Amino acid sequence: METSRSLNRDIVWLDLDDTLWDFKANSRVALAGLYADYDLARWFGSADEWIERYERHNHALWDRYNHALITKDELMSSRFRLPLEDVGSPMAAELGARFDGEYLDRLAECTRLVDGAIDLLEWIKSRGMMTGVLSNGFTEVQHRKIRNSGLAPLVDFTVLSDDIGINKPDVRLYRHAEQVAGTTAAQCIMVGDNPDTDIRGAVDAGWKAVLLDRENCGEIPHGVPVAKNLVDVRVFIGEFQDTGAEV
Repeated sequence: METSRSLNRDIVWLDLDDTLWDFKANSRVALAGLYADYDLARWFGSADEWIERYERHNHALWDRYNHALITKDELMSSRFRLPLEDVGSPMAAELGARFDGEYLDRLAECTRLVDGAIDLLEWIKSRGMMTGVLSNGFTEVQHRKIRNSGLAPLVDFTVLSDDIGINKPDVRLYRHAEQVAGTTAAQCIMVGDNPDTDIRGAVDAGWKAVLLDRENCGEIPHGVPVAKNLVDVRVFIGEFQDTGAEV
């Protein structure tokens, strides 16, 4: 992994979850394991119902966390308790507290990547650019995901919101990433799947950006190229380089 120093090289920063690492698929494996191992069929009609309720609460809590409306501890203490409370489980508080750490441990062992992730990172480096992961995910699990899934040798820098207690889309996290990599905004491009946290923050920071829209999110920031898969991401990065546009 690169150390922080001034380098006259462009860098492509990528979100981790659902951009490189298939969070949705991996999370559902971990959640299904909890459902089976803790006999959650006592309160849920199926594993799918359990997963749907959890994902609904988790998505809402993460949206609040990303915008600094709740703390990390509030997110982690609520996301399993709330779906259990929905179905009247008398063990909601106990299991909710237990599940978060166990879920993160299970999640870190999952290794499914978004199609083309390794090829994209190799291609970026073959073009003479550096690579970085810029994520709002938690320190205790993101580094393990990167290592266990085989991404680590291809990632020069990893910057997490936990590093400074500030989340994307806050511009200060992007400035911190520039400092870590020894680059300027003009040398940076962001690739991510979230038009708000990943792309809006990057644009506000003066970076180039590519939105990975695999599921037709329908919220396309003006002027930002949209890729349907990681192969298409290469096209836009290549265009930035070939036209001489600073990234």
